[in-house]
Amino acid sequence: MAQPKNLKKLTRARMDRTGESYTTARKAILSAKPHRPASAQDAADAAAAAQEAELPEYPAPANVLQYDAGLWHRVLTQAGVKHPLTGEPMSEALLAGLAGGIGFMVFTFVYEETTTATIVTRAHPEPYTANLLARSGAKVMERTTGSARLAADYLDAGLDAGRAVVVRASVAALPWIDADAVEESDSIDLVVVGEHGEDLLVDDGSGSLTPISPEDLAAARSRRKKDKHWQAWIPERTGPDAAALAASVREAIAQTTGRLLGTSELEGIPAHFAKNFGVAGMNNWAERLRDATTKKGWTRIFEDPARLESGLNQILGFLTDTRFGGVGALRGQYADFLAEASGLPGLAALGAHAADYAHLAQDWIVFTDLVDPQIEVQDRTGHFAVLADQLEVIAAGEERAARALADTLGTLAD
Repeated sequence: MAQPKNLKKLTRARMDRTGESYTTARKAILSAKPHRPASAQDAADAAAAAQEAELPEYPAPANVLQYDAGLWHRVLTQAGVKHPLTGEPMSEALLAGLAGGIGFMVFTFVYEETTTATIVTRAHPEPYTANLLARSGAKVMERTTGSARLAADYLDAGLDAGRAVVVRASVAALPWIDADAVEESDSIDLVVVGEHGEDLLVDDGSGSLTPISPEDLAAARSRRKKDKHWQAWIPERTGPDAAALAASVREAIAQTTGRLLGTSELEGIPAHFAKNFGVAGMNNWAERLRDATTKKGWTRIFEDPARLESGLNQILGFLTDTRFGGVGALRGQYADFLAEASGLPGLAALGAHAADYAHLAQDWIVFTDLVDPQIEVQDRTGHFAVLADQLEVIAAGEERAARALADTLGTLAD
């Protein structure tokens, strides 16, 4: 059922008359409307109605390499926030670099029925989205609340202002997700971009808008404990000036290189886990891939065929998915970030380092192509040795690139 074009006006009038919240008044008006029976014409018009409900100037996902940076690129573009020098929207690559860009983490856990392998190649463990927003220079309206009613009102306020609103939800609680296939703790940021009938339309990065009822979205948002009913939107076009953006770039690169080289403390991570992060984590993983004798070696922990296939599929998933990894371990995107950042005041020297990360992207693509979940269990030791060879090449290149970039950063004037 398409909503009336004057729904918001009617809702506001009812609020003034009854003292109800926006959500309550809106639902009362919609519930009073006569429902037409479903027809072929309704189905044929659904796509067009969804398009009409979409916020103006909200771009469709295109060539997204990193989910959250791509999401905020679309949100900032719709809000009209511009790059201070080009007058164009800030690119996904620039936003990804500001968020911390690249990193590395590896963990394996052996459970009674399965062995998990987690690989993260984006910035981690620092808060990716929080860093992106803080360094973007945009004015951000952020809210969390324990009240579902207030959360709905805050969401309506953002949409009323003509802005896309980002909300954080439990993945397992989303109606289109198989809850058994994801971890209970997994969360995802979605963009609410409009309304269609009684549903909300969300951008989940799939390239099309997905309808969800306000009740289902509220339930998925409420499952988050740390950031219950979190949401953020951009209330105005204000963006960074060139000098502030250059300072944010320097801060982001210092964090990225410090994390990769192990010269800065990892936020919220006990010291004894540091060996799983950065270049040290890559070398540690290579050692465990080569280890064919001890209980921590991959030959031992993946000696069961089902565990082996599952573990290698997990690795491929993390390396190719856009949430925590991406093509070329996101090193190509980081090269684009450095090239773009070099145009900011005082940062021209950064451009010389883009080639190092473009080359590393190709090395990571080779590694990804080598991972074979169909390898026979009796051949796993040799397969792991091949992966270790390539990983050692990558680790050496990552250390050289990060040290050179850190050295250059030290020469740049504040």
